[in-house]
Amino acid sequence: MRVTVFGAAGAVGGRVVAEALARGHEVTAVVRDPARFPLLPPAAHARAGDASHVEDVAALSAGQDLVISATRPAPGHEADLVTTAKALLAGVARTGVRLLLVGGAAGLTVPGTGGLTVVETPDFPPSWRPIALACNAQLEVCRAEPGADWAYLSPPALLEPGERTGRYRVGSDELLVDAEGRSAISMEDFAVALLDEAERPRHHRARFTVGY
Repeated sequence: MRVTVFGAAGAVGGRVVAEALARGHEVTAVVRDPARFPLLPPAAHARAGDASHVEDVAALSAGQDLVISATRPAPGHEADLVTTAKALLAGVARTGVRLLLVGGAAGLTVPGTGGLTVVETPDFPPSWRPIALACNAQLEVCRAEPGADWAYLSPPALLEPGERTGRYRVGSDELLVDAEGRSAISMEDFAVALLDEAERPRHHRARFTVGY
């Protein structure tokens, strides 16, 4: 496959690029600042572009099979998630390329709470609310888009660097929790889940989630 990855030098994006290359895909790795090109694998095609600019998205998705966006806004700029989602959707709508969007967990319902979402739980950290609410708004932008073929992947509560096991469970709108009550996945296995969805699409115009 020919895959474009926005946010290719980030924590998640970098692992997505590595996983895609390991599977033999042709990867266009996009970062906003060319100074970050040395952070990208030599096997990737490094390109400068901004996922919040429709023209960049359209140009960098043309002729591709898939666009994956793993961008993350700087603190204080959480609303950029909404702007970027609109640009991504508009850009891929022009080219007809599928979009896989790395989102947030805030809008997932928490088992055993009577339907509360993650951000609504009493112990949710106040400092995380801006990014959590922005992720919820990001998903609503996707759901309101009439034309693009998108899928939105919500992580579990804990997403951090770790081991690539190749094992994970898939859910839809409920937070996945293991037998010990832990909701987590490594960034490496999160990338595995993204590329599995890329190669064998199961979710169209829908949110899904993964976890151990």
